[in-house]
Amino acid sequence: MRFLAMTAALALASTAMQPVAAQTASAPQVSQAPVEYDIAFPRAQHHEAQVSVTYRGLDPKPVRFQMARSSPGRYALHEFAKNVYSVSAVDGAGKPLTVERTDPYGWTVGGHDGIVTVRYTLFGDRGDGTYAQIDPTHARLNIPATFLWAVGQDARPIRVRFHPQAGWKIATQLAPSNDPTVFTARDLQYFMDSPVELSAWDERHWTVASGAKTYTIRLTVHHDGSAADLDRFAAMAQKVTAQQIAIFGEPPAYDHGTYTFLADYMPQISGDGMEHRNSTVISQARSLAAGKFSQIQTLSHEFFHSWNVERIRPAELEPFDFTRANATPSLWLAEGFTQYYGPLAVVRAGEMPVDDYVAQLSGTLNALLNSPARRYGGPQEMSLRAPFVDAAQSIDPTNPNIFFSYYPYGAVIALALDLELRQRFPQLTLDHYMRQLWRSFGKPERSYRPDDLRIALAQLTGDQTFADRFFARSVTASGLPDFAPLLAQAGLTLRKAHPNAAWAGGTPGPLDGGMGLTVPTAPGTPLYEAGLDKGDRIVSVDGRPLATQEEWTALLSRHAPGDRLPIVYRQRGSERNAILTLAADPMIEVVPNEKIGQPLTPEQTRFRRAWLGPLPVPAALPPAASSH
Repeated sequence: MRFLAMTAALALASTAMQPVAAQTASAPQVSQAPVEYDIAFPRAQHHEAQVSVTYRGLDPKPVRFQMARSSPGRYALHEFAKNVYSVSAVDGAGKPLTVERTDPYGWTVGGHDGIVTVRYTLFGDRGDGTYAQIDPTHARLNIPATFLWAVGQDARPIRVRFHPQAGWKIATQLAPSNDPTVFTARDLQYFMDSPVELSAWDERHWTVASGAKTYTIRLTVHHDGSAADLDRFAAMAQKVTAQQIAIFGEPPAYDHGTYTFLADYMPQISGDGMEHRNSTVISQARSLAAGKFSQIQTLSHEFFHSWNVERIRPAELEPFDFTRANATPSLWLAEGFTQYYGPLAVVRAGEMPVDDYVAQLSGTLNALLNSPARRYGGPQEMSLRAPFVDAAQSIDPTNPNIFFSYYPYGAVIALALDLELRQRFPQLTLDHYMRQLWRSFGKPERSYRPDDLRIALAQLTGDQTFADRFFARSVTASGLPDFAPLLAQAGLTLRKAHPNAAWAGGTPGPLDGGMGLTVPTAPGTPLYEAGLDKGDRIVSVDGRPLATQEEWTALLSRHAPGDRLPIVYRQRGSERNAILTLAADPMIEVVPNEKIGQPLTPEQTRFRRAWLGPLPVPAALPPAASSH
């Protein structure tokens, strides 16, 4: 999350839910006393923390305190206030103050003497990149889920004191102080963007150079695996991060000279990855060994974010507003291009076989090319739907056919642009485009608007027509190129996975004592066109009752695309009859030519090596070091 300095020119927030980005006092706050937070874990076994916050030098008017409703890197609303209770307040003399609760999101304290200390209990038992988890093994704290703040005071510097359990250490991107339990932040924006892990974590670290500057990359891992497993993972991480630095030509200028991976691989954790300006949360319930070190792909994805989205940043997310959902039409690039580069950096680092990379590519392409969602919008539309799908919760059903995640959607657009650049401009690749965005927006920390991305592509290629056409086809609209000739450049064949097979567009499962549809059908599929949808029980097909999935598979195997079969089904209490017209199976796959008896040409070999092979990195990287 990019830091944007607050200025006295911003207007004072006068309403309870004024956006954080617009809150400031009527005079510059930089000389005001810092906000003082304190957090302890006396009942960790019950997932509770005791928290206090003190503000000094306040105006005599009532002060509103509130919890965030959104979190950096997340795009949906999250009601963190629901886990805050037993709220009380005192003034500078310790006199109890009245705490008024007038809405679900905050509390108002009046009658103070210019000093207010608010105390409360926090419950947290979800360990991921958004919430808080407290237990006897650790405290994983995402700041918006943990700490409330006073409205209008967000430009003040912040000090937070932690009271760790015995054996716990503190890992965070917050600035350290002379006291190992006290950390600081320059303002609320940076504080909210700075997750914390308190546990008996292990550490491996290494350094990277950028001109005369050196930065330390720390891998802190809370896990129950072996030291040897962590050594292996750190060595993988060092190679992957080196490949990503090679893409941009330099690491970002990490604040305080450090970038920190906050990794949790414990059974109680929830799988996630969440980027921040100088750190990232990565978690999985499996150990490194049990996951066969597949966690490296999440690490790769999140590290790429330290350029793309943390510094190459959409203007709509800057500064972040913690009181509402934050949305941008550019997640297809911010998340989608990152999704493309995550596994690409791993295969370039030699930590993933090319065949495995191609298999992943095949699955992503197949999912998008056969998704009905592109009928309803392109990648910008999918990006703007993020507040409804990014860990958002609702009880009413949503049509699943109208949305395709901007993660794989953007990854496919990145693939298309990478291969088209290599085809049309032999000296250019998507790496060059990312460097262009880095130079224009990331390094100077100048946020971009959607059209800036098209302009940057034209500047890179010197071909305005190419840039305009690419964006008109695949960004503002939902068109995609013919991938077969693009992939053929690398000796990869795009083909039907099951040519000539009959297909109905879904597979029935057990339902109401028989067989039926347990997921919605998709527009354009035979079952959809026949009128069937989720919850319908199939009585018979082609005059035969249907009792098992094996019978369904056998039925399809006896028929060919174009066959018309009578189907009887029950839909919400009524029996219906229709004709099911089978289609050809649209599933596609990407296979290396050498796997189907077609040797690579020298040109294909060179193309594949240039695309998937390692980028040059500094010859003498220091080995990963350990800290216990």
